[in-house]
Amino acid sequence: MRHIDDTERRTRLARRQGFAGGLPDAVRATRAMTVLHATEAATVHLALWARVPGITVSDVESALHDDRALVKQLAMRRTLFVFPRELLPAAWGSAAARVAVQQRKQLVKWVFQAGLADDPDAWLADVFADVLVAMADGTPRTTRELRELVPALDGRFTLGTPEKKWGGDFPIGAWVMTTLGAEGRVVRGVNAGHWRLNKPTWVRTDLWLDEVPSPWPEDKGYAELVRRWLGTFGPGTETDIVWWLGATKTIVRRALAEIGAVEVALDRGTGWVLPDDLDPEAPAAPWAALLPTLDPTVMGWKERAFYLDPADTPYLFDSNGNAGNTAWWDGRVVGCWVQDDDGVVRLVLRHDVGAEATAALEAEADRLTAWLDGVRIVNVYASPQMKGARLA
Repeated sequence: MRHIDDTERRTRLARRQGFAGGLPDAVRATRAMTVLHATEAATVHLALWARVPGITVSDVESALHDDRALVKQLAMRRTLFVFPRELLPAAWGSAAARVAVQQRKQLVKWVFQAGLADDPDAWLADVFADVLVAMADGTPRTTRELRELVPALDGRFTLGTPEKKWGGDFPIGAWVMTTLGAEGRVVRGVNAGHWRLNKPTWVRTDLWLDEVPSPWPEDKGYAELVRRWLGTFGPGTETDIVWWLGATKTIVRRALAEIGAVEVALDRGTGWVLPDDLDPEAPAAPWAALLPTLDPTVMGWKERAFYLDPADTPYLFDSNGNAGNTAWWDGRVVGCWVQDDDGVVRLVLRHDVGAEATAALEAEADRLTAWLDGVRIVNVYASPQMKGARLA
């Protein structure tokens, strides 16, 4: 059995994910990463900044909203991602469909509990149809704007309990649109606010994309997602893939068999690679990177010991497993970064990384400060270390 040690895994990470030499543009960088996390809007731009030399905010916006070569889609683990357009049919038939079923089931429950309808399935069918008719002119609209056109979206329901900070009384429209999005019937269009903020508009998929392909069969869709994942993150363990895909071991094992994945030995257990990906990887020069909250590299694996000291996890991830901003040196997470009140990027290191690494990371901080040009990023998923640094 081929053995791929931690050093080679970090080298693969550097080359395939754009840290050794960079990637040519937003679309090819997204393909290289399989997908980009988009739960926080700014993550998309900052993840591409870290991998594509010379990229601008307008380059990212063009790929998303003008060329529409990149499309936001709710999929694995009920997470919002940016997909390369050609990968959407695989997701629609597999991971997104799985989430859509879960979303619809929850929505039916809320509609009934709120007393909005005695037959919630029929209510949803009518509301979905009304929303799609209201969107027929192709104008991108926010959920609030759609509520004015489809009053049923303003029906109220209670989420959680009063003592929960996320609980309260809400219009059901946001969950209706999220479900339609998971089903691939609508997509997120242009952002209604600044690029760093989550203020999506919605557009019918058939009006946003020139041609809407049919969802792939479930098995084929999952196999393609796993194939892409292995190309980006391989080798990875079964645990990694099950977690990233938000699926079951049965689904993952079937997909691995379908694509002919090959088992390899790791420093801790065994993992999987694509059948044509067994050649040794030549060493790469040391590299520095500053990655945003929920960056796809940080969130690519469940078992992270080859790039993250387990003792650092409580500082760099929140209690739900969401990674904050991270600072990397030569394939390892060594701390985080934050911005001060003037928008200057500051490093907060957890380890003494030496003069060479510190200088390289400081150069990245200066580069990011210049690129942001005073724009301050507000993070919903700030890590404990980020929060502590901001209070200091």
